[in-house]
Amino acid sequence: MHALSDALPSRDGVAVFNRVYLSVTEELRRLIAADAFEDPAAAAELGVRFAGRYLAAVEDDAAGRRAPACWRPLLQMRGHRGVRPLQFALCGINAHVGHDLALAVVDACRALDVAPPLLQRDFDRVGELLTVIEERVREELMPGPDLLDIADPLTHLVGSWSLERARDAAWAAARALWSLRGLRDVCEEFEERLDAGVGLVGRFLLTPLD
Repeated sequence: MHALSDALPSRDGVAVFNRVYLSVTEELRRLIAADAFEDPAAAAELGVRFAGRYLAAVEDDAAGRRAPACWRPLLQMRGHRGVRPLQFALCGINAHVGHDLALAVVDACRALDVAPPLLQRDFDRVGELLTVIEERVREELMPGPDLLDIADPLTHLVGSWSLERARDAAWAAARALWSLRGLRDVCEEFEERLDAGVGLVGRFLLTPLD
């Protein structure tokens, strides 16, 4: 993530999200070192699996491979001048929480040989961290007091998406995927539908406003 931050122009949509996610990852690392999680090893495993999916999507795009549908809006619109930084940040959070988090929970459960309920408290702790970061992002990237006007398009757009709902949906999806893990075809279809649905939300979040 530090390498991406150094390599990308600051206005690039991926760079905007990367700065946000880098702060999340650094805070997560600090909390793990401070034993703020019920199971620090499990929290670290979840964090690594979670970050890996974002980095894999960026690497796939750079190599000319097809990235997951949830990441394509950000990767395709990253240079659009009519999209504001807050939209890029929320689009990345939407892709990462709405899709990647559910799959990362399942990946971590397989690696640790545990069921999702055993990770729920640490999952919720990570979710609390994401909520704090999202609030900070909205405060820092919201252009100005004029957006208190409900008629402003950006106010309407960012107000229509909720991290809390996305996080709850990710946990439900993780539990469903875990239950379906023995049904490969059904599980793959579920993942594809999840990916496509989150990608559609991302496209709405990147509606050009300027």
